[in-house]
Amino acid sequence: MIHIQQAIVVEGKYDKIRLSGLVDATILAVDGFHIFKDRELLELLRLLADRQGLIVLTDSDAAGFQIRHYLSSALDKEKDIHAYIPDIYGKERRKEKAGKEGKLGVEGMNDRILRQVLERAGVLCSSSQPSSPKGPAFRPG
Repeated sequence: MIHIQQAIVVEGKYDKIRLSGLVDATILAVDGFHIFKDRELLELLRLLADRQGLIVLTDSDAAGFQIRHYLSSALDKEKDIHAYIPDIYGKERRKEKAGKEGKLGVEGMNDRILRQVLERAGVLCSSSQPSSPKGPAFRPG
């Protein structure tokens, strides 16, 4: 598990589910373009950005960049960090066909890529070791 002090904002619930197995952090889904109308959620994001910092992690398609730019203009630039996933073409397992642009979103990225994305964004994070039921640290091998 990667421990991150900043909150992470993603586009949708499947992105949130995907990240929750990898990171120990507050993760908020903005429900796509719904963020453009939800003033309360925007205020919550501003509050979180102020208190602990905010990582914006959206898909690398046009919709993701629209949401990213909206958030960028609405948040204090000193308090938000942008993490970018690479353009990888394919389709997510739960979908019948690829998205409009044919790119994988946050939910389609593997753990290694998501770790690299967070590292490139300069997020200070640490990984926890699996614990043994009998003691503090278990080291396989």
